[in-house]
Amino acid sequence: MGPYLSQPKTEKTSVTGQNQVLQYAATHMQGWRNTMEDAHISDINIEPDVHLFAVFDGHGGSEVAIFAEKHFKEELMKNKNYQSKNYEKALTETFFKIDKMLQEPAGQDELNKIRGVTDEASLAGCTANVALIVGKILYVANAGDSRAFLNRDGKPFDMSKDHKPDDDLEKKRIERAGGFVSDGRANGNLSLSRALGDLEYKKDNRFKPEEQIISALPDIKVTQLTPADKFLLMGCDGVFETWDHQQILNFVNQELKSSQNLQKATEKLLDQLLAKDTSMGTGCDNMTCILIQFK
Repeated sequence: MGPYLSQPKTEKTSVTGQNQVLQYAATHMQGWRNTMEDAHISDINIEPDVHLFAVFDGHGGSEVAIFAEKHFKEELMKNKNYQSKNYEKALTETFFKIDKMLQEPAGQDELNKIRGVTDEASLAGCTANVALIVGKILYVANAGDSRAFLNRDGKPFDMSKDHKPDDDLEKKRIERAGGFVSDGRANGNLSLSRALGDLEYKKDNRFKPEEQIISALPDIKVTQLTPADKFLLMGCDGVFETWDHQQILNFVNQELKSSQNLQKATEKLLDQLLAKDTSMGTGCDNMTCILIQFK
């Protein structure tokens, strides 16, 4: 049995919500994959005028993505830098805190519970693309190849860039830490160079967490939201295999014009991006998309 089903699972799970400043829809679809390994957060008003959204795209299992979904908000809000409104530092520290928790015995036990096994170490990991909206400021912290972009005046304004093993800086770090890149994969295996989990690549005590073969260090992009920003779209890499950002933006714009319904827009988008068959390998992944429209 390969990584794909004989027919795609196109049932979708969507959640929606709104408040006085924004409305959102978050939609999951398993697609052609044998299992669903994505998780996400969509949480408005975690405190007054602060909103948290995240996409966690699991690989090697769903357990790290589920763990991150469960713990990220709590760890962020407990963080001293978060409490003193130093949001960039708080986001970075929370990425590393989740990784630290995964390595502890309690974290390992929790991963095993999620998997339904007793005593083997989990080799899973997940990307993390996290958007924190504080008033009119948008912070996007990214590790891996999930993405976020704004519709700014009808054009995509990218809020993250993919972390790939053959990027110069990533490759240098991987090699310094004793790893190698082959066929665009870290140690011939992982097609991304930063992630939560993947603990087998984070074991060398001579290196700091941000210097390991696979690092949880997020890049953080900050922008001031203006009336030109119509929506933020976040998704796992499966959402971005078929169309470029402008095509996605145009489709969502069109849908919102005709129906004003965010859930319909995200669900129709995933149907459009799903491959007709698995021969090409693109459009066959799990898909998670969060659409946040600013009022």
